[in-house]
Amino acid sequence: MDHRERSVYLTFDDGPIPEATPFILDVLARYGVKATFFMVGDNVRKYPELHQRVVSEGHRIGNHTHNHIGGFRHSIKEYSYNVEKANAYLHTDLVRPPHGWMRLGQYAWLSRKFRIVMWDLVTRDYSKWLTADDVLANVKRYARNGSIITFHDSLKSIDKLQTALPAAIEWLQQQGYTFKVFD
Repeated sequence: MDHRERSVYLTFDDGPIPEATPFILDVLARYGVKATFFMVGDNVRKYPELHQRVVSEGHRIGNHTHNHIGGFRHSIKEYSYNVEKANAYLHTDLVRPPHGWMRLGQYAWLSRKFRIVMWDLVTRDYSKWLTADDVLANVKRYARNGSIITFHDSLKSIDKLQTALPAAIEWLQQQGYTFKVFD
């Protein structure tokens, strides 16, 4: 994104799930921050009230496929179908491929209808080898103007997010960053 502007984009992948998404939304509301949630369609099918809460609180929605499938293991047709299946629930023009992987043909096909959004800072909050302090350190080390920062609203991340997310937001605010969502 624009490297001249002191702003960042907070994004959350893999939700919504009841064990993580409500906490994330409460933290974002406490700090007055809007974010983009790249949701798995099947999770939205299972938890439509969480999807609705994210939307009603003014956050942006992105598509993270219906079943969190990787692009390298599926044909263009299968992958595109999975994205479209998710979009029946999500109604968005943003897509982020799980794990950041998709084939060039999948990218070419999907980019005709969707804006593909990657990232430049993955907090690695899902790693069993990292602590909440490590996740925060990743934000502090790699955040820069225009960064797209990826957290996860998942079971693997929630224990670290409880400490790292509020601390990361506070640190980013202290550094003079504003928070943006995708147009």
